[in-house]
Parts: sequence; structure tokens; C-alpha cells
Amino acid sequence: MQSLEIINFLQKTFLATGKKQAVIAVSGGIDSAVSFSLLVKALPKEQIWPILLPYHRQDMADANAILDFWQFPVSNRKTLNIASVVDALCQSLQVEDADQVRKGNLMARTRMIAVFDYAKSKDALVVGTENKSEHYLGYFTRFGDAASDIEPLVHLYKTEVRQLAQELALPEIFLQKAPSAGLWENQSDEAEFGFSYELADQVLTYLIDRHLSQKEILELFPEVEQQMVQKVLTRVEQMAFKQEVPYKL
Repeated sequence: MQSLEIINFLQKTFLATGKKQAVIAVSGGIDSAVSFSLLVKALPKEQIWPILLPYHRQDMADANAILDFWQFPVSNRKTLNIASVVDALCQSLQVEDADQVRKGNLMARTRMIAVFDYAKSKDALVVGTENKSEHYLGYFTRFGDAASDIEPLVHLYKTEVRQLAQELALPEIFLQKAPSAGLWENQSDEAEFGFSYELADQVLTYLIDRHLSQKEILELFPEVEQQMVQKVLTRVEQMAFKQEVPYKL
């Protein structure tokens, strides 16, 4: 079972680092729900500190739902609204609301600061929620949501995270919910991409795991799908600069 391997990895990492406490940002999406669920199985609940980081009136019902699902103690939950910090940064840096990407990056990096500061106060490791699809599609903010001390899901594609959610018997809402970074209202990962995670994961498996060329990959798909497959390949190519930070001699 995939979950047992990850739980063992988490336990070994905390033991090796000498850290006993864990901080994790819980957003209500499937990735944070699965990461949190694995963490609950790896460590005693009193050593886990989930933090919810809404922006203004952002709905955190699903984030609380996964905490309730595991009957997680209220005493270990923290909610911190990031609106005052993000809005002040937007004003200082002259970032308009219409510039959703810049504002979204500020939100992600503000959450990173909050999570690592909270971890410092608890002498804890920050547990991340990134998956392999997001990583190779470049769908993350550098020094933002990609920042963590330990990543339990980054070796799994998005479709594999969904399978893991089923293995863990998580509530159906997490399987049905449209993937979203939650950076603005009605934001959707797949709408931004212009293709589905199901297709992206097929393409990434051929490209990353089997090391096929673009030409070889395109030939594996019907002609009617090749334009969409090319969109995936182009995005990976355009976002490749994110894979190494910083560049150095």
C-alpha cells in the first residue's frame, strides 16, 4: 500500500532530524487533505499543528472538514487570516487586484512566512503538499507553496494522489472537488492549464519516467488529441526554469 510507504518515510524523517512536532498548512484541497491524513497516521495528534490561512472571507469549510474527519483536537488548530499582510504588500508594491498572478504569488509567499514562523515557534518541521504533476508543470510559487522541510506527495502524480485519497477512504468531497490553488475566486488549475490532470499525467509519465521524446509521445496519442498533448509538453518546456533554484556554478 502506497500509504504505508509514505507513513514510514515520515516517521523515519522525523526520527532522523530529531524533530517531534509538525506544522502543515491545510487548505481544503485534496493534496493538503491527503498530506494531513498521512501525517495523522505517522505521528501522535498532539505533535501535529495544522494551520489554516484564509484570505479575507475565503471559505475554509473543507479544511475544517478534514480536521473533523480525523477528530483532530481543536486545541491544536490555528487559523490566521493573511488579508492584512497581503493587502499591505499589494499597496506598498503597487500590485493591482487585476494582476492576479502577482497577487497570488504574494499570497503564497505570505502563507510560507506564516507557516515557517509557526514552525519555528513549535520547533517543528513544515510538511508540504506538492505533487509531481504540479512540480513538472511549474504550477507552484517559488519560495511560496513549494517551500517545505518534507514533501510526502511530490513523488506522486495528481491522479495518484486521488487514488491515495481513495485508499485512505477520505470523504467524497475531496475526490469530487475541482483542483484549485485558491488564489482567487473560482480559480481552477485545469481551466488555467487548458487540459486535464488525467491527460497531463499520461504525458508526464512518458516524458519524465520513460524519457520518451516529444515526437515519440505525440505518436502514442490519436491525432485528435495531439494538439492538447502538445500544450502539456510546451508548458513543461516553458516552466523548466523553475526546476533548479538557484542557478549556480
